[in-house]
Amino acid sequence: MLFNSLEFAIFLPIVFFLYWFCTNKSLKLQNAFIVVSSYIFYGWWDWKFLSLILISTLEDYFVALKIQNTTDERKRKMWLLISIVVNLGILGFFKYYNFFINNFITAFSLFGAKLNISTLNIILPVGISFYTFQTMSYTIDVYRRKLEPTRDFISFAAFVSFFPLLVAGPIERATNLLSQFYSRRTFDYQKSVNGMRQILWGLFKKVAVADNCAVIVDNIFKNYQDQSGSILLLGAILFAFQIYSDFSGYSDIAIGTARLFGFNAMRNFSFPYFSRDIAEFWRRWHISLTTWFRDYVYFPLGGSRASKLKVVRNTFIIFLVSGFWHGANWTFIIWGMFHAALFLPLILLNKNRKYTDIVAEGKFFPSIKDFFQMSITFLLVTIGWVFFRSNNISQSIAYLRGMIDISLFSLPLLATYRKKLLEAIIYSLFMIIIEWVGRKNQYGFEKLGITWKPIFRYMMYYIFVLIILTSIFSGKEQVFIYFQF
Repeated sequence: MLFNSLEFAIFLPIVFFLYWFCTNKSLKLQNAFIVVSSYIFYGWWDWKFLSLILISTLEDYFVALKIQNTTDERKRKMWLLISIVVNLGILGFFKYYNFFINNFITAFSLFGAKLNISTLNIILPVGISFYTFQTMSYTIDVYRRKLEPTRDFISFAAFVSFFPLLVAGPIERATNLLSQFYSRRTFDYQKSVNGMRQILWGLFKKVAVADNCAVIVDNIFKNYQDQSGSILLLGAILFAFQIYSDFSGYSDIAIGTARLFGFNAMRNFSFPYFSRDIAEFWRRWHISLTTWFRDYVYFPLGGSRASKLKVVRNTFIIFLVSGFWHGANWTFIIWGMFHAALFLPLILLNKNRKYTDIVAEGKFFPSIKDFFQMSITFLLVTIGWVFFRSNNISQSIAYLRGMIDISLFSLPLLATYRKKLLEAIIYSLFMIIIEWVGRKNQYGFEKLGITWKPIFRYMMYYIFVLIILTSIFSGKEQVFIYFQF
């Protein structure tokens, strides 16, 4: 079920009403209702894959108890290893089986050997990378004695399958989200209003910005051989806006929806395109995944406390794993390595923690230095997005070569989809302005219009709703990009 679909527009009010008015007398009933609603939400796509969520839930629930109930360190490690092997085994089969088989066959063919191994027609379950990492973090934290395992199976099942976060995150930690299932939730009007505002902003970013950009981007990347350098640059920039608006829009809808049900989900984006270097970008982009790799991969490898050589090694490992997490394609691995290379000078010069504050804090306009740094960082990130968006490495290289052609300095005349291009540019600029003004907040729209008179505030809401509905009805329904991961 898509957040931007008619089905979800019907599903959410029904679940909201039943949750607050029919199950609010009992915490267990409320949690059980969340589990049922979440399974319906996910099963709407394909009910057969509900078994995978149930397997992950059962396996990590019982493994965590086994880890807690033994003091033998070898047995504790054994149970943790079981959890990791089962989770990564399921993820690896569905997401990477064909990738490894194809590369295995290619590698042997280089030596003249022909292998008769066939690939499988495997459907990648939506959200599997997200809920797998969520349950893994639970057992790892129990093993590290940072968390007491729960004996409340319903609460744990609700934590794993919580429908706002199930498909594309944020990847929550049990230390934050699971504990909220233990306490009775009471309806908070202001919290719900804030949640609705974040949902509205997320829908605007997804439907008005990302989906309009998608039409142009798809056309340019499909016909990149025939485009001028300026149009290819335009396509790369619009994809940068598309993927940010698409994914952060999903996160806004997910976090806002969670808030409607009385839950506080972790922040996943913090205005990453206002970053002054690549390290700051990664502190602000997909925060739940970045911090997951930091806590469960980077720190165990030694983090930044090791020698400079090991810090460089650890950084490259993190970006290699991050790239591979995104998909079974060499383009994602190259994308990860590209970002690792951008990180390298900052590590060597000890400047990877230079920018941790809000850019141009207390000022409306950035300084010339800040603007220049943000522009360079955005350009480098945009170059990386070309690898991310391309079907293969050959297309990535050809696209970038075409982009640096002398035609880069020509006027980008795009005859087709002119209306969509105008809408994409206007809505993208509007989004950037709103987020720049609200960059101190949790999301750009959080405080906009709060102090206005009700008539003007509601007029603003109606305009946003009108833009969203117009964008939905004027184009085809677009799935969220991160559903494929």
